[in-house]
Amino acid sequence: MSRLELITPEGLRVDGRRANELRKITAKTSVFSQADGSAYIEQGNTKCLAAVYGPREVRHRMQALADRSLINVEFNVAPFSSSERKKRSKNDKRSLEVAAFIRQTFEPVILTSQFPKTQIDIYLQIFQNDGGLLQSCINAATMALVDAGIPMLDYVCACSAGCIDKEPVLDLNNLEESADTPELTVAILPRTGKVTLLEMESRLHVDKLASVTELATEGCMQIHKVLDGVIRQNTEHLMSRLNA
Repeated sequence: MSRLELITPEGLRVDGRRANELRKITAKTSVFSQADGSAYIEQGNTKCLAAVYGPREVRHRMQALADRSLINVEFNVAPFSSSERKKRSKNDKRSLEVAAFIRQTFEPVILTSQFPKTQIDIYLQIFQNDGGLLQSCINAATMALVDAGIPMLDYVCACSAGCIDKEPVLDLNNLEESADTPELTVAILPRTGKVTLLEMESRLHVDKLASVTELATEGCMQIHKVLDGVIRQNTEHLMSRLNA
């Protein structure tokens, strides 16, 4: 499919969205009773589950850090998550790369100095992949960390944007990603606007970089409103149960 066919003359994309529209987001927390914190998120047809354990004793004592907690991220994609039906282990090169991006995103945000010589584990599982995989993982991990009560400087909200036929578009789906669309993923701290991740694997003309980055940042702010609403609703529910 050519890029021209990804946007109709009326300005609509293949899934009916406008260029600056997010996919529908559904999210909830406390989905695992065994985990210290957990969350589930759907961004369009991309479905991600996150579980957080810790702070807890470091698995291997040699890895313990005297001044802060060690953050461990494990990422896995279910074989049935896409039409490829390709089995990918957690030690797959791409999986390790995504896990590294997520760890680097959260290391400056989690107040790890409060938990020296401990380990915080973040487990991420993709059940369905329809584009925006990295952003979904980051948003799910944020909610799971909040659910676990782990102190952070702020929410971390991520969103992708790209450029189709010289027009910036928000929150790419799998079909748009598969058409070699330049894609940029941004993760920010909403209160300060600080960027904690900026990731791009394809070429984007420098003239479009500012507009695509700005659109992705606007998407992050919209996602923050959704995630914050879910967290507040869950907190109110817990408080009402405690007071009952």
